[in-house]
Amino acid sequence: MISRRRFMSIVSVASVGALSVRTAAAAKLEENDPTAIALGYKADASKVDAKKYPAYKVGNTCANCTQYTAKAGAASGPCGAFGGKDVAAKGWCMAWVKKA
Repeated sequence: MISRRRFMSIVSVASVGALSVRTAAAAKLEENDPTAIALGYKADASKVDAKKYPAYKVGNTCANCTQYTAKAGAASGPCGAFGGKDVAAKGWCMAWVKKA
């Protein structure tokens, strides 16, 4: 028979583990998301219409933006401009600001 204290310990550890897994899997930003549309987000920066978005310059991507917080080399990661939703590292939007 398992003691009440041991049971509570197991439940606590399991809850924290489940919570970590849930928070680690952020939602992927889709180009048809209303905020993505408003900020001109493209998952592939090479498909940005430079005439429509004159602020876009070749080489500007989410990976080199200050809003992007994923580890270097990651294919996607959280973006502050989109409430922490995952964006493509090779993407771009009007909220782009050069990483210092």
